[in-house]
Amino acid sequence: MLQRIKALLLQQRFLLVVYIVLALIAGIQLVLLAPQFFAGKPYTNYNNYVIFRQSFFHLVRGLNMYIPYPDEQWDLYKYSPTFALAMGLLAHLPDIIGLCLWNLLNALTLFAAIRMLPFTRKVQGWLMLFIALELLTSLQNAQSNGLLCGLIIAAYGCMEQKKLLWAALWLVAATFIKVYGAIGFCLFLFYPGRLKFILYAFLCIVVLAAMPLAVTPFHTLVWQCSNWATMMAADASASWGISVSGWLHSWFGISNGKTYVTLIGAVLFLIPLLRYQLYKNEVYRLLTLASMLIWVIIFNHKAESPTYIIAVTGVGIWYFATPRAAWHTVLFWFVFIFTSVATTDICPPSLKEQFFKPYTIKALPCIIVWGVVLCELMLLKQDAKLPEEEKSMHASNNIATD
Repeated sequence: MLQRIKALLLQQRFLLVVYIVLALIAGIQLVLLAPQFFAGKPYTNYNNYVIFRQSFFHLVRGLNMYIPYPDEQWDLYKYSPTFALAMGLLAHLPDIIGLCLWNLLNALTLFAAIRMLPFTRKVQGWLMLFIALELLTSLQNAQSNGLLCGLIIAAYGCMEQKKLLWAALWLVAATFIKVYGAIGFCLFLFYPGRLKFILYAFLCIVVLAAMPLAVTPFHTLVWQCSNWATMMAADASASWGISVSGWLHSWFGISNGKTYVTLIGAVLFLIPLLRYQLYKNEVYRLLTLASMLIWVIIFNHKAESPTYIIAVTGVGIWYFATPRAAWHTVLFWFVFIFTSVATTDICPPSLKEQFFKPYTIKALPCIIVWGVVLCELMLLKQDAKLPEEEKSMHASNNIATD
């Protein structure tokens, strides 16, 4: 009986249905919930989607997209003009339809991307189950993190399949959603055709950047980009986030040096890339992808609970790309319990409010795993291979480099 349940849980069709249901339930729930109050004004529970939707109308009307609009939303729009244009596909729909479609886009992009990883369908299924709770957290906040994570992983998958144009498009699209999606461009180092990839990326940047010209004049678009840069610069010092900086602040009272923390993190992230002789190794490439997904969240001063779908997916990729070890499994479940479960309604509110949130506990397991990934990248042997039980028959074993 247990084997049948296990087999059902890992079936791709079943998991696809689960992801669709999660997206729809989250969307419908957000629409049905009573308004929440911020600064004395009522706002919907899907404020992030409202921000995305309204950005299209602000773009079309030539309004500054990067200033407060308290009569419409309670936070700032922080994405590119191109993303605002893309939201025009949903902006005219009733909220319950547009929001559900938006959540489906996030969930299904991540689902499709995971299927591109060089694991067996069984292992892909375990990974999808492992991240499902974090995905639901992101969907319940109507955020773009599932989409962003899926695009970065899809770019990796396309590079493995030598589809450089698609890889460039997905990475440029990720960057136009959130600037830190640009970290995915590090992947191009591992594959042949680097010059071709750079040209494709440049072409995609030009095309996507110019797309808003369909609805706004050139000088207005330049003005919007200037406003975007100004807002992002001012926003950089606004919070600690659920991050390394936030952890250092809450645990040790370190109030200065966010910039130095990020710089140190960047240097540590880049050091394993010096092992260029391992670029052909599939395990090395997967661990670098995992490191990238975790790093971009734990060193993000604006990281919040819904963004952790990206970091937790990185943890899952690390776990299934390395040989089984008892302490690996302990860390794997440590992340699930203290990062994914502890910040949900499953956890007693008093414990969550008085311990987990004030002490940035959600970040700690991912910080520890990232340190482990970093060490394993530095110690990885050139003949390292994926565990046989995890490796897909269709996985590419050797990709020649220039």
